[in-house]
Amino acid sequence: MAGRRSAAGSVTHRPQHLSGLEMIRDLCEGKLEGGEIGSTEITFTPGKIKGGTHIADTKTAGSVCLLMQVAMPCVLFAASPSELRLKGGTNAEMAPQIDYTVMVFKPIVEKFNFTFNCDIKKRGYYPQGGGEVVVQMSPVKELSPINLTERGTVTKIYGRAFVAGALPIKLAKDMSAAAVRCIRKEIRDLYINIQPVREPDDQAVGTGSGIIVVAETSTGCLLAGSSLGKRGKNPDKVGIEAAEILLRNLKHGGTVDDSLQDQLIIFMALAKGVSRVKSGPITLHTQTAIHFAEQLTKAKFTVLGTVCRRQQTPAEVRLYHRLDC
Repeated sequence: MAGRRSAAGSVTHRPQHLSGLEMIRDLCEGKLEGGEIGSTEITFTPGKIKGGTHIADTKTAGSVCLLMQVAMPCVLFAASPSELRLKGGTNAEMAPQIDYTVMVFKPIVEKFNFTFNCDIKKRGYYPQGGGEVVVQMSPVKELSPINLTERGTVTKIYGRAFVAGALPIKLAKDMSAAAVRCIRKEIRDLYINIQPVREPDDQAVGTGSGIIVVAETSTGCLLAGSSLGKRGKNPDKVGIEAAEILLRNLKHGGTVDDSLQDQLIIFMALAKGVSRVKSGPITLHTQTAIHFAEQLTKAKFTVLGTVCRRQQTPAEVRLYHRLDC
């Protein structure tokens, strides 16, 4: 990446985007122009990825998970191990919840032959944020390809329904029970374990609630549905939303859910060899990820009927897409 110069236009950068850019600038000893709130164009010139300890603080409820996504492809190839102290929102709308990152993203992305530690120091909720997650990762020489084309059968369904701050544990129990009832209409013969949890007061900032439900298959696939609570929203509705998202992802027959497919694209582009992932319908996020992966790497993606293929010299990577869903 050293020496490459890139720009993004027609995008208004908010605090979490700026925090991510500044962290990458520091990680790569790079130069950043136009890095300010409200800018519509930035120019970033990276240098050597040095690793070490770095802090990114949105000072809002901006997602720490999105900050991690920005940094991870860089720290994988740093000169030394990295520690990222990410501050902001851990459970935010329009972004993966930290629970999803730990329970689904982490075990699947580690199939590319790297590991990382994700320590949730404190949870933070909208609007003030205040959460902190510490991510530790050692560099690798290269990423291995993955082959996720066999769904297998669902062997277990589990999750957690949480409340924090001023909310009573009853809300978590209601979310959990509603999710179980919803899933039971479609899947009757499988044990479902969704734990209601009240986050300790010293490990959470603000008031928040939500739920994540994960299905694990016989081939090691993980698919999930999640939802966040908010003032005036019935907890039953929160639980049902998460369950319906999970069931929708199970129906399309893919090996990854809608939230994971776009998060894997950059790792597929960076891996050496042939990766295959079977998904449901390709999302706009995935199309965007493919576009920028092509711009930033030597990867080339093309959609061929039911197959989205990424050609890399000398290997290729395919992302399978079911069009009949």
